[in-house]
This record gives sequence, structure tokens and C-alpha cells, in this order.
Amino acid sequence: MANPIRILAFSGSARRESLNKKLLAVAVAAVRAAGGEVTLVDLTDLPLPLYNGDLEDAEGMPANATKLIELIKSHTALLIASPEYNSMYTPLLKNTIDWCSRADDNPFVGKVAAVVSASPGPFGGVRSMKLAQQLLLHLGCHVVPAQCFLIRAHEAFDEKGALKEPRNQKSVDALAKQLVQTATKLGA
Repeated sequence: MANPIRILAFSGSARRESLNKKLLAVAVAAVRAAGGEVTLVDLTDLPLPLYNGDLEDAEGMPANATKLIELIKSHTALLIASPEYNSMYTPLLKNTIDWCSRADDNPFVGKVAAVVSASPGPFGGVRSMKLAQQLLLHLGCHVVPAQCFLIRAHEAFDEKGALKEPRNQKSVDALAKQLVQTATKLGA
């Protein structure tokens, strides 16, 4: 691909050994194999205060929010891992999106987005994934319809971080391909 599609990837988990960060790493490799150029960001490297309108009025946009907004603007698409806390997306993910959506020019409008989720439970984070997709749609993203959630994720990876089950890898590959193809069509 002469000009690969630029995709920003991040996880809504702060844990070092996060199952969602592991799934995101597999998805990033699949996106690269599908022809996308990926920038992987760890949100713990760009900490943000809890969103508060009074804080924003008093101090303006935090520097790390400005950095994230510029990263979002400079990429055609987003690849987000959405962990599930009590059937919802995480406070870290929601807070990050809330701050970034406060930019004068909403950076999410027109972006193509894909969401993955992993959970040790029997639902694989599907509830969080769906809520994150809904939020991104509300903010103006084109969310790819491919589904990628990983049940019993604590048993899904081998010692090298690869997925043990071919059907799980097939799901990741399908999402990656759809993300790159959609972003290529809409970004042209």
C-alpha cells in the first residue's frame, strides 16, 4: 500500500498485564498485516484528571488531552480495546474520550473506529464493547460492524501472547481487515 492508513490504537485499561492490552497487541499486529500503519498509545503515559467542567473553565484543556486530540486528528482511524468493569466501559476510557470530545473541533467526527474487548467472563466484554461503539457513534465515528470480543480471556493467550484458538484469531483478522478497508475507502 503506497500510503497506508494511519490508525491510532489504545486500551481503556491501566493494568500492566491487562487482557485487553494483550488482545489489542494481537489486533495491532493484524491491522499491520492488513496494510495499516498503527500508532500504539498507552493511556497511562498521558494521565488526565477526572473531567470536570469547572476545572476546564479554570485551567483549560490539560496538556495530555491536547496531545491525544492531536493524535486522533492526525490518524484516519481508531482501534480501541474496551475492558469491562461491572458491565460497562472503564472510567479511564470514558474520561479520555470525554476530555478529547471537549476540543473546539471534535476530533472524532468522521473517524473510522473498531472496538475489541476481552474478559475472563462468559460474555467476553461484549457489553462494554457495545457501549463503547455506541459512544463513538454518538461522537461522529463510523464504527465498523465486525465483532471481536474474547471470552475466558485469561485462558486465551499462549506464553508468547498469541491467541491459542484459530477462531479467535480469525475474528481479530476479520476486524482488522474491515477497519483498514473501511478507513481506506472513507479516507480517500
